[in-house]
Amino acid sequence: MSLLLLVVIGAAGGLGAVCRYGLGTLIRARFPGRAFPWSTAVINVSGSLLLGLVVGLALGSAGLSSAATAEDQPGWAVIAGTGFLGGYTTFSTASVEAVQLVRDGRWGRAAASAAGVLVTGTAAAAVGLWLGAAVA
Repeated sequence: MSLLLLVVIGAAGGLGAVCRYGLGTLIRARFPGRAFPWSTAVINVSGSLLLGLVVGLALGSAGLSSAATAEDQPGWAVIAGTGFLGGYTTFSTASVEAVQLVRDGRWGRAAASAAGVLVTGTAAAAVGLWLGAAVA
């Protein structure tokens, strides 16, 4: 891996983090309060869809099998997936928000948040992979 690729991945990660912050701020303004962490859910599910799309496109365009590693994928896919989408999505925030809901005694919302993001994120990734493979 070249130094230039590492720098570009880092810059893409920073851009993804800025996009996550901006979108999260917009969603929290639209849905104020801590009733449910909508911003994190939307960001993680959309990021799962996009990552599935990137991987599906990369695998299809490069003629790679689903067992291909990040090192096997084209540079643009590593930059978009590991860099931008790695900075954009945030599993740790989803985990902390679920714990905060538990601490607040909102067990049902905590379970809905944790399971909902996992299930919908996985489904979104599957749809993204399918779309990417179909387009590639």
